Amino acid sequence: MTTVEPLGAVRERVLATLRQEIITGRLRPGDRLVERELADRFAVSRVPVREAIRALVAEGFVVFATPRRTVVRRLTPTDVKELFELREALEVYAAGLAAQRATRADLAELEELLDRAAIATRAQEAETITEINTRVHERILAMADNTLLVSVMEPVGGRMRWLTHQNEEWPRLLVEHRDLYAAIASGDPERARAHALTHVQANYRATVRQLFGDTEAGTGSGTGSDTGLEGHE
Repeated sequence: MTTVEPLGAVRERVLATLRQEIITGRLRPGDRLVERELADRFAVSRVPVREAIRALVAEGFVVFATPRRTVVRRLTPTDVKELFELREALEVYAAGLAAQRATRADLAELEELLDRAAIATRAQEAETITEINTRVHERILAMADNTLLVSVMEPVGGRMRWLTHQNEEWPRLLVEHRDLYAAIASGDPERARAHALTHVQANYRATVRQLFGDTEAGTGSGTGSDTGLEGHE
């Protein structure tokens, strides 16, 4: 007997695939998402494809260029700045909580992730590095043991992963993650927050350089953000 996949499951499958293709760059900014073509590709009706596209719009991955034309979003300097301001506010706070609340098991799991990141970095395995680095940040957020904090981050989690994929300064990222781990493991929340702040700010500058070049990065350093994200070297 042939099993019929529930409509909701089809939608989630299409959504997850398209989201991952945007994050990894297979679908690039400006690429068009055409319902009919995607329905043929996934061998499904147009209904779950339409719903998946609407979800991607809500998540900030795609936009309606016209009422009938949907394309992958082009991130602007303002988009990147705002996402990193959110990261700075939430991840710095999370690191401080993690330093106070992390268990030995939590720290062992985080250290194991960093060991795997080191292996992937030496092998220059881009997809693996991005996946592990994302899990490092998710793990620190979980170690903060604050469900509200997690729920606030969830709506922008996909776009955060999208930005993470833009930063290819992998050896530096590994060093920063090791330093952040040590700060959290020390149990000193101030030290953990300081390292998290340095990491977010450095990641912001690297991402801006990758997406827009040094000129845009330099322009962004004088905007006077309340969080201070752009002004620290």
